[in-house]
Amino acid sequence: MEPLIPVINKLQDVFNTVGADIIQLPQIVVVGTQSSGKSSVLESLVGRDILPRGTGIVTRRPLILQLVHIDPEDRRKTSEENESKKNGRLYRAIEGEEWGKFLHTKNKIYTDFEEIRSEIEAETDRISGNNKGVSDESIHLKIFSPHVVNLTLVDLPGITKLPVGDQPVDIEFQIKELIIKYISNPNSIILAVTAANTDLATSEALKVARDVDPDGRRTLAVVTKLDLMDAGTDAMDILMGRVIPVKLGIIGVVNRSQLDINQRKCVADAIRDEYAFLQKKYPSLTNRNGTKYLARTLNRLLMHHIRDCLPELKTRINVLSAQYQSLLNSYGEPVDDKNSTLLQLITKFAAEYCHTIEGTAKYIETTELCGGARICYIFHETFGRTLESVDPLGGLSTIDVLTAIRNATGPRPALFVPEVSFELLVKRQVKRLEEPSLRCVELVHEEMQRIIQHCSNYSTQELLRFPKLHDAIVEVVTALLRKRLPVTNEMVHNLVAIELAYINTKHPDFADACGLMNNNIEEQRRNRMRDLPSAVPRDKVVAGGSQSGQNVSEQTDSGMGNWRGMLKKGEEFAAGDRPAALYPLPAMQQKGYAVNLLDVPVPVSRKLSAREQRDCEVIERLIKSYFLIVRKNIQDSVPKAVMHFLVNHVKDSLQSELVGQLYKAALLDDLLTESEDMAQRRNEAADMLKALQKASQVIAEIRETHMW
Repeated sequence: MEPLIPVINKLQDVFNTVGADIIQLPQIVVVGTQSSGKSSVLESLVGRDILPRGTGIVTRRPLILQLVHIDPEDRRKTSEENESKKNGRLYRAIEGEEWGKFLHTKNKIYTDFEEIRSEIEAETDRISGNNKGVSDESIHLKIFSPHVVNLTLVDLPGITKLPVGDQPVDIEFQIKELIIKYISNPNSIILAVTAANTDLATSEALKVARDVDPDGRRTLAVVTKLDLMDAGTDAMDILMGRVIPVKLGIIGVVNRSQLDINQRKCVADAIRDEYAFLQKKYPSLTNRNGTKYLARTLNRLLMHHIRDCLPELKTRINVLSAQYQSLLNSYGEPVDDKNSTLLQLITKFAAEYCHTIEGTAKYIETTELCGGARICYIFHETFGRTLESVDPLGGLSTIDVLTAIRNATGPRPALFVPEVSFELLVKRQVKRLEEPSLRCVELVHEEMQRIIQHCSNYSTQELLRFPKLHDAIVEVVTALLRKRLPVTNEMVHNLVAIELAYINTKHPDFADACGLMNNNIEEQRRNRMRDLPSAVPRDKVVAGGSQSGQNVSEQTDSGMGNWRGMLKKGEEFAAGDRPAALYPLPAMQQKGYAVNLLDVPVPVSRKLSAREQRDCEVIERLIKSYFLIVRKNIQDSVPKAVMHFLVNHVKDSLQSELVGQLYKAALLDDLLTESEDMAQRRNEAADMLKALQKASQVIAEIRETHMW
């Protein structure tokens, strides 16, 4: 099982080449407070002094440390590691048995570990600055040595409470967020470091580990500074798990003191002294504590953890491979034949535009209506309901109807309701249908414009590669729609004008309505005749509207309001019995004043006579009947006109218009210029896809080697 850890290192290298953290690989995350001994534990595992030292916060960027065990007899890198060519020559064999490599310095080899420490400090200051601030951008370091076991460790900034110097005031929050980011990875093992001379129950490292790993399945505790405990005390209960139990165990170690570091005491001597201390102080626990046991335990835990994570890791890699393949396909291949590419894109856009209208598009919108479905909704819901909400008699009062009847009679008293008044009023009402009809055209035009964006976003993503071509297509289609808009508006205007040009009172539906209305009026007349007093001779009452009787004549004269009828009434009735005039004379025209016949009487409200009421009802019923006929015609003809003059015309001429405007040799290079970042995104997606494919091959090799 030992080769599993190098496999993870290999996978880490693969993804490091593309600078991505999209795969959460198994690794050991070291967590602890400042000065808890984290750096000393890591250096003990490496066997070298490689980490910056100092007071306060020293680790200010995550350090991903990969330890690679090599054969002691191998003084050369593998072909992948050391046979890279530079100026046609091979690198010389590495002098020394241990070396390091940083990801950010590419192929540079570090054999001086003091230089490695200096590079970590310089790279930290380059990103995090000199104000002791922290950054979540990681440093990748790989150490090759025959004295290490295969491990992948992450060193994080130590937990702190208060800002020091010019540190940000929220330094505690920043560090905790950074720690949570790494230990939340379910594929990670948490190495919680706590000093033995502090209370384990108040350990910040164990507390933050328990927040993300409440069951403790991924947490291993390390107790440092065993040699610095107060006299008369020991860590036996802590190491035995009697104080705070930890599922993966608690391991005690002895760090080098600051004096040892200043005197450059080597790690090997420190490990030897650590073993002697454990033999003396904790003889029964010597074999289960110390740096060497910690290294073996971490190696074993990581190996088993990798084994458990590999199936899920393989699935994740396969899913990402499919996603990046799809992304790369959407970016398209580099253009070779520009003529063919341009014609293909134009044809595809025109086809998708038409398919969106027809409802056969590949990408169907599920959140809202679009394309042809929305046009249908506009026709039959929006436009239809708007027309139905138009009142046939809206804006038309009884006095308007009566005034129109009087104006249509001229100076002569009318025996019948004048037809001219009906035409005048019904045209006024029909004219009100023009505004909603033109609004229907506007709504369809707006939807046709929205279809352009729909096709760009969902159907033809290749256009996103060529922003100038996309803008040109939008401009051509917009111009075509703009050109068809006045034509369609003119046709809709003509549809209403046609209805206004000739009021067809012989229309079958209107004739039926008139017949039914006449029957109702005749029935009402008979009812009135039956209600006449017996003293009134029935032969004085003539049917139909003939005016041969004085009673009817008077009624007619009074109802039509002519001057003769009004004067005759004035002679017959006494002053107290005189009915109220429809148009009363101004005060200056009363007795004693000259009469100005040029003054127009102003109508005032009064109770209408039976004749006036009947005439108004007749006109209103006729208007309503004819208006409903015209409204039905408009509701049917306007959508047809919009479809013919706007929608279908654009569909039929779109491709020819695009080809005619854009398919020109002089425009090829300009239209097919990719956006600035498109080539970069294509290369990044291609690199990521290669990395994922390589990672998949690595896992496949594991399956063959380990029968997994």
